[in-house]
Amino acid sequence: MQYDLFSGLNVEKIYDQGLKVIAPWNKMYKYSIRVQEDRSMMEVLSANGLTIRAELSYRYRPIREKIGHLHNEVGENYHERIVIPEIRSATREVIGKYLPEELYSSKRDSIQTEIFDLASERIRAKYIELDAVLIRDVGLPEKLKQAIERKLEQEQVALEYEFRLTRAEKEAERQRIEAEGKAAANRILSESLTDKVLKDKGIEATLKLSESSNSKVIVVGGEGGLPLILGNN
Repeated sequence: MQYDLFSGLNVEKIYDQGLKVIAPWNKMYKYSIRVQEDRSMMEVLSANGLTIRAELSYRYRPIREKIGHLHNEVGENYHERIVIPEIRSATREVIGKYLPEELYSSKRDSIQTEIFDLASERIRAKYIELDAVLIRDVGLPEKLKQAIERKLEQEQVALEYEFRLTRAEKEAERQRIEAEGKAAANRILSESLTDKVLKDKGIEATLKLSESSNSKVIVVGGEGGLPLILGNN
């Protein structure tokens, strides 16, 4: 981007990489449009008033098409003037809504997302694009940290017990359904086995045996009216 001594700064004219020739009375300002990374360490208050030490890393870069406006309204030190204050402000505002144990464990990812969304919106208004925000470390008082870890351990034990109980209940239910199915099948089979059905089945079996090549003797008029089959032995 070039500042012309006579016409001033043209915020819409951006130069790409490479060799450029400018008049000696003009001045060229250089901005890197690569993604840059930095870290920030701060102390914030949680929802219950406890002090938490939070270390964040974040990535950012100026919006290429808006570098002229960025230079004109903010200047080359935009990181110190805009990025750092807005990251810190968004972090304090978001973490202040949560309890320490939520930041330490269960809602860490969602807190990161909230900080990113809030800071990104504010920073973009100043022609800077925020690429990512990560909570790298959370520092809690040692006693509070131990209490949170004990609570999480107890929750895991309770979840494991609930899982085992649910699994046992499901297995008992499966066995009950299986037993009821077998009982119903036996009952239906028993009710269907009348004397007539048994005689018909006996006659079918006799006919099949009489067709075989083995020698036998068939005596009609056995017990229950069914045929008797005697072998040649």
